[in-house]
Amino acid sequence: MTLALVTVLMFGFAFAMVPLYRLVCSVAGWNSISTNSTRALEAEVAAAKATEESAARDITVQFDATINGNVAWEFRPNVRSVTVKPGEKTTISYYVKNHSDKTVITQSIPGITPWQATKHFKKIECFCFETQTLQAGEAVDMTLQFVVDPDLPSDINTITLSYTIMDTNRTESLKPDKSNLPTVGSL
Repeated sequence: MTLALVTVLMFGFAFAMVPLYRLVCSVAGWNSISTNSTRALEAEVAAAKATEESAARDITVQFDATINGNVAWEFRPNVRSVTVKPGEKTTISYYVKNHSDKTVITQSIPGITPWQATKHFKKIECFCFETQTLQAGEAVDMTLQFVVDPDLPSDINTITLSYTIMDTNRTESLKPDKSNLPTVGSL
């Protein structure tokens, strides 16, 4: 009889675990479906409010370009700055020309100032995502599409995006020209 009672109690306890678990999770806010949907709704409302507030805000984005090394290239933004609204998708381009007589493979490395704006500057499409091959004498406009996150701190009104372009085959250019090396005469 005791064994049967213990078995029934264990079955009842196991059966009640799922609803008890859901109750505890919803009260504590852990992995609850209703809590997650409530949080999603709260996030949407907060995002809408932030979007309304930031719609009136103007952010100036400045663009800069640097060439790493002594190479025969031209590299510059096609516009020096734009004024954007947070959340607004913006497209600009950078111009690059290979003035050398060789094909080059380049990589552009971005830098953002102030550093606090880095996580709020979202690049959607960028020439910096992959290397660019430029034939001798070739000139190209390279696209950059970005969004400034509405969560950008309110004390930041200007962001500077700077790209440094470099030759990915730099190890070849660092090798000495052996034709100019002095020779050692025989004794």
